[in-house]
Amino acid sequence: MEKQHREIMESYNEYLKVIPAGCESIVALLREGNNEEALKLILHFSEGVSWLGEVNRLLACNGINNSLPIGKIHGFLEEINDGLGIQDYLLVADIFEYEIKQFFENVIPYEMTAN
Repeated sequence: MEKQHREIMESYNEYLKVIPAGCESIVALLREGNNEEALKLILHFSEGVSWLGEVNRLLACNGINNSLPIGKIHGFLEEINDGLGIQDYLLVADIFEYEIKQFFENVIPYEMTAN
């Protein structure tokens, strides 16, 4: 495996580990009414999961596959967008707490084989 691929996979796996804590931060901010800060974190989340999808796609083009269900992630993003569109921040908090956090706690990282 190329060093560059390994480094990307390591970054991917490390990002997966911090998403649940990020979800908890978003939930706390939304429930405290600190919507401005929560929206900043939601934007970072959205950009981060887009990056995960792009990494997954590019690595797959190089024969390195992972079963990240991109369609499910897009569904979460749509749910978040819908909730934000109606300014239902408690709904958005619930989505992060009960759906997204749990989902990312169970995503399978790339298996890092020894060289």
